[in-house]
Amino acid sequence: QVQLVESGGGLVQAGGSLRLSCAASGRTFSRSPMAWFRQALGKEREFVATIYWGSRDYGDFVKGRFTISRDTAKNTVYLQMNSLKPEDTAVYYCNAGGPIAGYWGQGTQVTVSS
Repeated sequence: QVQLVESGGGLVQAGGSLRLSCAASGRTFSRSPMAWFRQALGKEREFVATIYWGSRDYGDFVKGRFTISRDTAKNTVYLQMNSLKPEDTAVYYCNAGGPIAGYWGQGTQVTVSS
C-alpha cells in the first residue's frame, strides 16, 4: 500500500522559514515526478513545485522563496520555504506520480502570522 506522509508544517511568523518533508512508502518514486500543492481555506488546490529527474518547476507566486529537493535513497521529497507570507497559509499536500493518477498525502498545515 502506497503512503505519502507529510511533516514539518506549523505556525511561523511572516518572514520565517519552514521545511516540509514527504516520505513515501510502498513503492519507489525515483523515476516519477514528485510535487507539492497547497489549498487555502475556501480556495482551490494550487500547484507549488515539482521535481522530476534534474528539472524543477515552481508556481509563479513562489518567486525564488521556495526550493524543492528530493532524496531518492530515502524516497523523500522536501520543500524549503523561506520569506513566508501570510498568504502562504494553507494545507500543503505532497503528490507523487502526477496530480491526475498519482498519490496524495494527507496534508500538513502551514500557518503564517503577520
